[in-house]
Amino acid sequence: MKNAFQVIAVDGVCSGVVQFPTAEDCLDWLQAISGNISSLTKHNVKKINRNFPVNQQIIYMGWVDEKEQDSVQDRMYSPKFLALRGSSLFKFSAPPVTTWDWTRAEKSFTLYEIMFKILKDNDLLDKRRHCFSVQTESGEDMFFSVELDCELLIWEKAFQTATFLEVERIQCKTYACIMESHLMGLTVDFGMGFVCFDAASKAVLWRYKFSQLKGSSDDGKSKIKFLFQNQDSKSIEAKELEFSNLFAVLHCIHAFFAAKVACLDPMFVESQGTATTAGFPSLSAISCNSQTPKLKYAT
Repeated sequence: MKNAFQVIAVDGVCSGVVQFPTAEDCLDWLQAISGNISSLTKHNVKKINRNFPVNQQIIYMGWVDEKEQDSVQDRMYSPKFLALRGSSLFKFSAPPVTTWDWTRAEKSFTLYEIMFKILKDNDLLDKRRHCFSVQTESGEDMFFSVELDCELLIWEKAFQTATFLEVERIQCKTYACIMESHLMGLTVDFGMGFVCFDAASKAVLWRYKFSQLKGSSDDGKSKIKFLFQNQDSKSIEAKELEFSNLFAVLHCIHAFFAAKVACLDPMFVESQGTATTAGFPSLSAISCNSQTPKLKYAT
């Protein structure tokens, strides 16, 4: 149905289905409501951010529908409120109102250890069209849907922005690993690249720049095989490491690579500087002007 929608308040009160004579009339109302929701959300985020330090600022937050695990029926979705704040993605049943509410999230995940992905046609699980997944540090996939295609773009940009800012803040991350039966440490460093060292002596065994990584593969369980190019001989050098937290490491490496690529885009870097100054990312360039069957309204 393209000429109807419903508004659901944060306390669960529903307007019921509001139907219009034409899709154009419905669209006019949807655009007005969407604009109001966007303005209220931005205003609310600015107020909340006054109570948080710079490294814990909210980047974006809003309603989504989460597909319940092992559910094969389209109706088995439940509303969730997601928030990208500081170093984490938070998942709530209801929007956080007080500072204490942030400590009571259903789940929270470290941003650079998860993977965001928009689902294309072949990846969709059911008839819902505007969906994305988040793969956690344990390899679990969570599936979410939104009402509009433009909302997908907003969430994608929000994840990119939040992850970039966190990688820029921490600069490096070290993971324990095993190489040739010896306990090692692998540091992913924003400036230097990859550094592998002996866990006991701290002696550096090898280091490579990001640009020297020419390929990699993993067994889906614990092992990653890196293919680095030697700067002098140009030959390929293989390094196999074993981790207890494979997906966290893979996602972290991806996050650092994405941040390095983003640094090559002057427009992206400039937008991040503006976002940090303003206290809220510049996501307004993407507008929701498409038709939708319903909206969720966070008051």
